[in-house]
Amino acid sequence: MTFDQITNNIRNKIFHPVYFLQGEEAYYIDAITEMLEAHVVEDMYRDFSQTVVYGRDVGPREVASLCKVYPMMGTHQLVVVREAQDMDKIEELESELDRFPESTVLVINYKYKKIDGRKSFAKKIAQKGVLFESKRPYENQIPDWIIKYLKQKNYTISPVAAQIMADHLGNDLGKLRNELEKLIIPMPGGGKITEKEVEANIGISKDFSIFELQKAMAQRDFHKALRIAYYFGANNKEYPLIRTIILLYQFFSKIIRYHQTADKSRNNVASVLGINPFFVEDYVAAGRAYPLQKALNAVNILMEYDLKSKGVGVNSTEDGELYKELIFKLMHV
Repeated sequence: MTFDQITNNIRNKIFHPVYFLQGEEAYYIDAITEMLEAHVVEDMYRDFSQTVVYGRDVGPREVASLCKVYPMMGTHQLVVVREAQDMDKIEELESELDRFPESTVLVINYKYKKIDGRKSFAKKIAQKGVLFESKRPYENQIPDWIIKYLKQKNYTISPVAAQIMADHLGNDLGKLRNELEKLIIPMPGGGKITEKEVEANIGISKDFSIFELQKAMAQRDFHKALRIAYYFGANNKEYPLIRTIILLYQFFSKIIRYHQTADKSRNNVASVLGINPFFVEDYVAAGRAYPLQKALNAVNILMEYDLKSKGVGVNSTEDGELYKELIFKLMHV
């Protein structure tokens, strides 16, 4: 089951006996757990029929004992095991799952790890309830995730603002959620979020962003690109060189795919590159600035500076100098 299917079922009061929530992305695990805590047991009965324990403090026997109790009040009992990856011999729960009353809903948070899907324990959970793997999304999926998250809260965001946030914050959904919540505090009740609000409330400058750097390179604006490179180099804790290299590698990889795409209609280019159609014209401009061979050469330069950023082939060159060298070479490829 997908995250959306699981959460839709919970909203509709369709519960499963056991939810085993595992994987590297904590956000989805926490979100499903919070929804179950909000919907399984009614507020007035929560003190009596909802229990939260931690994997380091309990074993399979104790969890099974909690699950075998009938709710004192209400229709369901909810048992949540947080940090279940710290529990010894968790697979011993397998023999107990069929012994729980139908009124019990067991939620197991198994963060940053996975159980072996080939073993009988995993198969038993999948047969009995929900075995969900929480995967970290790819970075090119983050702008759409931001748009969707805000839409659920009655906000819209400009494609540029969403892209700037994605480029700056990466694909840690928990971190993104915290920043988005800070962003909407001054705008209660909904509204439109632009680059101005992002800069004012989160501190991400539109003028000094990877988005603006890529735009300057596509427009062959050498002075603007170098000014941004100086800024990044002077603030390399906030703009680490290795992350900029990765994002520029993705940028030039998309330019290469653009050149290799026969159907250059707007919608097809957006689909092939995995971008919002709003940005297609930027890649058309980038394609003119960087014909295929130049884009390929740019990728080779980025690979060279990836090694340099890790200390290969350099003595003590600081990130600030590497930034300037890199942008200079990319602008003159």
